Amino acid sequence: MTTPALLPLSGRRIPPLNLGPPSFPHHRATLRLSEKFILLLILSAFITLCFGAFFFLPDSSKHKRFDLGLEDVLIPHVDAGKGAKNPGVFLIHGPDEHRHREEEERLRNKIRADHEKALEEAKEKLRKSREEIRAEIQTEKNKVVQEMKIKENKPLPPVPIPNLVGISGGDPEDNDIREKREKIKEMMKHAWDNYRTYGWGHNELRPIARKGHSPNIFGSSQMGATIVDALDTLYIMGLHAEFLDGQRWIEDNLDFSVNSEVSVFEVNIRFIGGLLAAYYLSGEEIFKIKAVQLAEKLLPAFNTPTGIPWAMVNLKSGVGRNWGWASAGSSILAEFGTLHMEFIHLSYLTGDLIYYKKVMHIRKLLQKMDRPNGLYPNYLNPRTGRWGQYHTSVGGLGDSFYEYLLKAWLMSDKTDHEARKMYDDAIEAIEKHLIKKSRGGLVFIGEWKNGHLEKKMGHLACFAGGMFALGADGSRTDKAGHYLELGAEIARTCHESYDRTALKLGPESFKFDGAVEAVAVRQAEKYYILRPEVIETYWYLWRFTHDPRYRQWGWEAALAIEKYCRVTGGFSGVKDVYSSTPTHDDVQQSFFLAETLN
Repeated sequence: MTTPALLPLSGRRIPPLNLGPPSFPHHRATLRLSEKFILLLILSAFITLCFGAFFFLPDSSKHKRFDLGLEDVLIPHVDAGKGAKNPGVFLIHGPDEHRHREEEERLRNKIRADHEKALEEAKEKLRKSREEIRAEIQTEKNKVVQEMKIKENKPLPPVPIPNLVGISGGDPEDNDIREKREKIKEMMKHAWDNYRTYGWGHNELRPIARKGHSPNIFGSSQMGATIVDALDTLYIMGLHAEFLDGQRWIEDNLDFSVNSEVSVFEVNIRFIGGLLAAYYLSGEEIFKIKAVQLAEKLLPAFNTPTGIPWAMVNLKSGVGRNWGWASAGSSILAEFGTLHMEFIHLSYLTGDLIYYKKVMHIRKLLQKMDRPNGLYPNYLNPRTGRWGQYHTSVGGLGDSFYEYLLKAWLMSDKTDHEARKMYDDAIEAIEKHLIKKSRGGLVFIGEWKNGHLEKKMGHLACFAGGMFALGADGSRTDKAGHYLELGAEIARTCHESYDRTALKLGPESFKFDGAVEAVAVRQAEKYYILRPEVIETYWYLWRFTHDPRYRQWGWEAALAIEKYCRVTGGFSGVKDVYSSTPTHDDVQQSFFLAETLN
C-alpha cells in the first residue's frame, strides 16, 4: 500500500512537490527565485484573504446559527447489570454567551499571530534545499503512520456488559413450534454455508453464479458484510462453530484502512451495529475494538457546515459526499437519523464523548427547525441546513429515523424523554397527514410529495406496524390501545400485499388507487429482495398480543421464501412476485441472514 503525501493527521491529500531537476539548467537560479517569490505571494494572499474574511464577513449573529451549543444533557442510561452505578451516564455543559464572546476575541488574536507565523514559516520553507524538503516529508509520513498505529492499539477502558435476556431460553414445549424453529435454523445454515463456500470475505453472495458480490454501499473492498451482519443471528441460534469462523475472519482480515467509499448509514447499521451486537452477546473484545476502529473512520463524514453528515465517506481519505440523486445535494433523514443508538454505545464503551456529541448535535438541529405540517422531510442540505424537496415517507428515505427515536428511549430505560417526545410528535403528525383507510378498509401509510398525498406504501414502511405496537406502552394520553390496534391494522394491510401475489411474497411497493389495493402496478415495483420488515411486524404483534394469526402469517412467508427464493447456492431475491415462474435476481442480501431469518 502506498502512502500519499499528507499534511500531518489532516487526512487531506496535497499534490507531491516536484523535486526533479529543472528543465533548463542554465536558468536554474532565475527560475528558483521566481518560483519562490510567486509561491510566497500566493501564500501571503491566501492567508490575508482568510484573515480578512474573518473580520469583514457579515456578523453571523444576525443570521440563524448552526453552532447549537449542547445544553446540559445526559447520555441515556445503559443498564449494565448488578454492581454498575449509572455506567452509561455522562454530563455535558454548554457554553454561555459571555464565554462565547471571549472565545471569539481569543480567536481573532490567535489568527493575527498565526498570520505572521505562517508567513515566516513559508519564508523558512523556501530557503531549504530539495533534500531537506524531501526528508521533512518522509519524517511527517513516518510520524502519521506511527501515530495511527499507537491509536489503533490503544486499549479501550473496561466496562460492564449488560445482562442479556432470552438468549438461551431452551426448547419450546410444542413439537410443531420446535420443528418450525429448526427449519428456520436449517435455512440459516444453508445461507451461511453457501456464503462460506462461494463468497467468503466478500460482502454478499451471488447464489446462482456462486461467487462473491458487493453493492456500491460497501465500496470496492472485501469487508465481509455478510459475516459481520450475521454474527448475532448465528449466536442466538446456537450456531457457535459458524460464529467462531466469523470471529476468526474478523480478527485476521477485517481492515478499515482501505481506499474505499462506503455508505455511512449502511456501514453503521450493518458493521458497527453487527460488531456491537456480537460483543454484547459474546463478550469478545475484538468486536468492540473493530467497532471503534470503524467509527473513527466514519467521523470525517460529520465535517460539514451544519454537522449533518455526508451520505458517503472514503475510509482512507475521509472525503465525503452525498448521493448524486438526492434532492439538491441533500443528506437523507433515514441515514443521518439512524446513527445515534450505535454512537451512544460507542461513547459508553470508550468513555469518549465525541460519538455522543456528533449525533446529539443532529437531534438538536432537527428540534430547532420548522417542519411543514409537523412532518420531517426526507432531505436536508448539510451545507445550508435547509430542507430539500418536501417529501415525507415512513418507508424508504425516512423509515428508521422514527424507529431509532423510539428505541433510543427504550435503550435508555425510558429516561431519554427528548427522544420520546420527538417520536410522539412525529407519529401524531404522521397519523394526521399520512395514514389513511382505503375503500376496501385497509389502513395504509401514504407519502407526502409535491403538496399532495401519494396513495402508495412501500415494503419498508411495513416495519411501522411493529413500531406502533412497540411504542404503545408509554404513549400520550392513554393511547396505548389505539397504537396497538393501529399496528395490527398495518400488519393486516402488509399481509394482504403478500397474499395478493402469486408467490405469497410482498412487492417492493403497492398502491391504493381506485380498484387497485395493496397491489404493485409498475413492473419496477414488483420485486422482492428477501426483505424482513413484514415478518418483523408479525413478530412484534405476536409478542404483544399472542394472537396465533401472526405466527401463521410468519410461517407462510417462510414457506414462500423456501419455495421460491431457495436455490442450490443459497437464497435469492425474485424480480416479479406476481409471476408463478419467478426470475431470480441472484443476490443473497446480508440483511437476509441478519434480520429476515433472525
